[in-house]
Amino acid sequence: MEPFRKLESKVVPLLINDIDTDQIIPARFLKATDKVGMGDHLFADWRYLPDGSPNPDFVLNKPEMQGRKILLAGDNFGCGSSREHAPWALTGYGFRAVISTSFADIFRNNALKNGLLPVVVSEDAHRELVADLERDPDGEVVIDLEAQTVAFPGGRTERFPIDGFSKYCLLEGVDQLGYLLNRLSLIEAYEASHPAPVSTI
Repeated sequence: MEPFRKLESKVVPLLINDIDTDQIIPARFLKATDKVGMGDHLFADWRYLPDGSPNPDFVLNKPEMQGRKILLAGDNFGCGSSREHAPWALTGYGFRAVISTSFADIFRNNALKNGLLPVVVSEDAHRELVADLERDPDGEVVIDLEAQTVAFPGGRTERFPIDGFSKYCLLEGVDQLGYLLNRLSLIEAYEASHPAPVSTI
Protein backbone atom coordinates (compact mmCIF):
# COMPACT_ATOMS: atom_id res chain seq x y z
CA MET A 1 0.00 0.00 0.00
CA GLU A 2 1.38 3.40 -0.93
CA PRO A 3 2.05 5.65 2.08
CA PHE A 4 -0.27 8.62 2.46
CA ARG A 5 1.40 11.74 3.79
CA LYS A 6 0.47 14.90 1.91
CA LEU A 7 -1.84 14.96 -1.10
CA GLU A 8 -2.29 17.99 -3.36
CA SER A 9 -4.83 17.55 -6.13
CA LYS A 10 -7.67 19.05 -8.08
CA VAL A 11 -11.10 17.76 -7.07
CA VAL A 12 -13.88 15.75 -8.70
CA PRO A 13 -17.22 17.09 -7.38
CA LEU A 14 -20.00 14.53 -7.03
CA LEU A 15 -22.38 16.47 -4.84
CA ILE A 16 -25.03 13.83 -4.24
CA ASN A 17 -26.15 12.85 -0.74
CA ASP A 18 -26.49 9.23 0.38
CA ILE A 19 -24.36 7.63 -2.32
CA ASP A 20 -24.50 3.98 -1.31
CA THR A 21 -22.04 1.19 -1.92
CA ASP A 22 -24.20 -0.32 -4.67
CA GLN A 23 -23.87 2.93 -6.60
CA ILE A 24 -20.12 3.02 -5.94
CA ILE A 25 -19.68 -0.56 -7.16
CA PRO A 26 -22.82 -2.43 -8.35
CA ALA A 27 -23.45 -5.87 -6.88
CA ARG A 28 -22.86 -7.69 -10.18
CA PHE A 29 -19.14 -6.92 -9.85
CA LEU A 30 -18.77 -8.42 -6.38
CA LYS A 31 -17.79 -11.86 -7.68
CA ALA A 32 -14.23 -10.59 -8.08
CA THR A 33 -11.94 -11.55 -5.21
CA ASP A 34 -9.08 -9.14 -5.89
CA LYS A 35 -8.66 -5.46 -6.68
CA VAL A 36 -7.40 -5.79 -10.26
CA GLY A 37 -9.61 -3.89 -12.70
CA MET A 38 -12.05 -2.81 -10.01
CA GLY A 39 -11.59 0.86 -10.89
CA ASP A 40 -13.16 0.20 -14.31
CA HIS A 41 -16.46 -0.53 -12.56
CA LEU A 42 -16.55 2.51 -10.28
CA PHE A 43 -20.00 4.17 -10.50
CA ALA A 44 -20.67 1.83 -13.44
CA ASP A 45 -24.43 2.49 -13.68
CA TRP A 46 -23.82 6.25 -13.87
CA ARG A 47 -20.58 6.16 -15.80
CA TYR A 48 -21.69 4.03 -18.74
CA LEU A 49 -24.67 4.07 -21.08
CA PRO A 50 -26.72 0.88 -21.67
CA ASP A 51 -24.56 0.02 -24.70
CA GLY A 52 -21.43 0.17 -22.55
CA SER A 53 -20.10 3.43 -23.94
CA PRO A 54 -19.05 6.24 -21.57
CA ASN A 55 -21.85 8.58 -20.50
CA PRO A 56 -20.57 12.02 -21.60
CA ASP A 57 -22.70 13.74 -18.97
CA PHE A 58 -21.19 11.92 -15.99
CA VAL A 59 -18.52 13.88 -14.15
CA LEU A 60 -15.83 11.16 -14.23
CA ASN A 61 -16.00 11.12 -18.02
CA LYS A 62 -15.25 14.83 -18.40
CA PRO A 63 -11.78 15.27 -19.94
CA GLU A 64 -10.81 17.93 -17.40
CA MET A 65 -11.54 15.55 -14.51
CA GLN A 66 -8.97 12.95 -15.49
CA GLY A 67 -6.14 12.31 -13.05
CA ARG A 68 -7.79 13.98 -10.05
CA LYS A 69 -7.20 12.14 -6.79
CA ILE A 70 -9.77 13.73 -4.45
CA LEU A 71 -13.52 13.11 -4.63
CA LEU A 72 -15.85 15.68 -3.06
CA ALA A 73 -19.10 13.94 -2.17
CA GLY A 74 -22.37 14.90 -0.53
CA ASP A 75 -23.44 13.83 2.94
CA ASN A 76 -23.53 10.20 4.19
CA PHE A 77 -21.16 8.79 1.60
CA GLY A 78 -20.79 5.01 1.44
CA CYS A 79 -24.06 4.06 3.11
CA GLY A 80 -25.80 0.77 2.35
CA SER A 81 -24.40 -2.74 2.39
CA SER A 82 -20.91 -3.64 3.54
CA ARG A 83 -18.54 -4.33 0.67
CA GLU A 84 -14.79 -3.89 0.63
CA HIS A 85 -15.08 -3.65 -3.15
CA ALA A 86 -16.26 -0.02 -2.76
CA PRO A 87 -12.88 1.37 -1.61
CA TRP A 88 -11.19 -1.05 -4.02
CA ALA A 89 -13.07 0.60 -6.89
CA LEU A 90 -12.30 4.13 -5.69
CA THR A 91 -8.58 3.48 -5.20
CA GLY A 92 -8.44 1.41 -8.39
CA TYR A 93 -9.73 4.41 -10.29
CA GLY A 94 -7.05 6.62 -8.71
CA PHE A 95 -8.72 8.36 -5.78
CA ARG A 96 -6.70 8.66 -2.57
CA ALA A 97 -9.23 10.64 -0.53
CA VAL A 98 -12.95 11.40 -0.30
CA ILE A 99 -14.25 14.55 1.38
CA SER A 100 -17.75 14.53 2.88
CA THR A 101 -19.68 15.81 5.87
CA SER A 102 -20.19 12.20 7.03
CA PHE A 103 -19.42 8.61 6.07
CA ALA A 104 -21.16 5.35 6.86
CA ASP A 105 -19.14 3.61 9.59
CA ILE A 106 -18.51 0.35 7.72
CA PHE A 107 -17.43 2.17 4.56
CA ARG A 108 -15.10 4.43 6.56
CA ASN A 109 -13.45 1.45 8.23
CA ASN A 110 -13.06 -0.41 4.92
CA ALA A 111 -11.63 2.70 3.29
CA LEU A 112 -9.00 3.20 5.99
CA LYS A 113 -7.91 -0.44 5.68
CA ASN A 114 -7.41 -0.03 1.94
CA GLY A 115 -5.43 3.19 1.68
CA LEU A 116 -8.36 5.53 1.04
CA LEU A 117 -8.62 8.52 3.39
CA PRO A 118 -12.17 9.61 4.35
CA VAL A 119 -11.98 13.29 5.30
CA VAL A 120 -14.89 14.58 7.39
CA VAL A 121 -15.49 18.34 7.30
CA SER A 122 -18.21 20.50 8.82
CA GLU A 123 -21.25 21.48 6.76
CA ASP A 124 -20.04 25.07 6.74
CA ALA A 125 -16.59 24.06 5.48
CA HIS A 126 -18.18 21.80 2.85
CA ARG A 127 -20.29 24.69 1.55
CA GLU A 128 -17.20 26.90 1.41
CA LEU A 129 -15.25 24.29 -0.53
CA VAL A 130 -18.12 23.90 -3.00
CA ALA A 131 -18.16 27.68 -3.47
CA ASP A 132 -14.37 27.71 -3.97
CA LEU A 133 -14.68 25.11 -6.71
CA GLU A 134 -17.57 26.91 -8.37
CA ARG A 135 -15.32 29.96 -8.65
CA ASP A 136 -12.33 27.91 -9.77
CA PRO A 137 -13.05 24.31 -10.84
CA ASP A 138 -9.31 23.72 -11.15
CA GLY A 139 -8.55 24.87 -7.61
CA GLU A 140 -6.37 22.46 -5.67
CA VAL A 141 -6.99 20.99 -2.23
CA VAL A 142 -4.10 19.99 0.03
CA ILE A 143 -4.61 17.18 2.53
CA ASP A 144 -1.89 16.82 5.16
CA LEU A 145 -2.47 13.57 7.03
CA GLU A 146 0.27 14.08 9.59
CA ALA A 147 -1.23 17.46 10.60
CA GLN A 148 -4.79 16.18 10.00
CA THR A 149 -5.66 19.28 7.97
CA VAL A 150 -7.29 19.97 4.64
CA ALA A 151 -6.58 23.31 2.94
CA PHE A 152 -9.10 24.73 0.48
CA PRO A 153 -8.35 26.74 -2.68
CA GLY A 154 -9.85 29.84 -1.03
CA GLY A 155 -7.41 29.67 1.88
CA ARG A 156 -9.46 28.00 4.61
CA THR A 157 -7.80 25.20 6.58
CA GLU A 158 -9.95 22.63 8.38
CA ARG A 159 -8.88 19.87 10.78
CA PHE A 160 -10.34 16.40 10.34
CA PRO A 161 -10.54 13.45 12.74
CA ILE A 162 -8.83 10.07 12.36
CA ASP A 163 -7.94 7.41 14.92
CA GLY A 164 -4.28 7.00 15.76
CA PHE A 165 -3.90 3.42 14.50
CA SER A 166 -5.42 4.13 11.09
CA LYS A 167 -3.33 7.29 10.78
CA TYR A 168 -0.14 5.33 11.53
CA CYS A 169 -0.99 2.62 8.98
CA LEU A 170 -1.74 5.16 6.25
CA LEU A 171 1.41 7.15 6.94
CA GLU A 172 3.50 3.97 6.83
CA GLY A 173 1.64 2.41 3.90
CA VAL A 174 0.73 -0.80 5.74
CA ASP A 175 -2.52 -2.60 6.39
CA GLN A 176 -3.35 -4.40 9.65
CA LEU A 177 -1.49 -7.55 8.61
CA GLY A 178 1.51 -5.50 7.50
CA TYR A 179 1.51 -3.77 10.88
CA LEU A 180 1.75 -7.13 12.65
CA LEU A 181 4.41 -8.49 10.26
CA ASN A 182 6.56 -5.43 10.91
CA ARG A 183 6.57 -6.47 14.57
CA LEU A 184 7.24 -10.15 13.98
CA SER A 185 10.61 -10.09 15.73
CA LEU A 186 9.04 -8.50 18.83
CA ILE A 187 6.24 -11.07 18.80
CA GLU A 188 8.71 -13.93 18.48
CA ALA A 189 10.87 -12.53 21.30
CA TYR A 190 7.80 -12.28 23.55
CA GLU A 191 6.75 -15.83 22.72
CA ALA A 192 10.26 -17.11 23.43
CA SER A 193 10.32 -15.41 26.84
CA HIS A 194 6.85 -16.67 27.78
CA PRO A 195 6.87 -20.43 27.05
CA ALA A 196 3.59 -22.26 27.28
CA PRO A 197 3.07 -23.97 30.64
CA VAL A 198 3.77 -27.69 30.71
CA SER A 199 0.67 -29.74 31.36
CA THR A 200 0.85 -31.98 34.45
CA ILE A 201 -2.07 -34.10 33.39
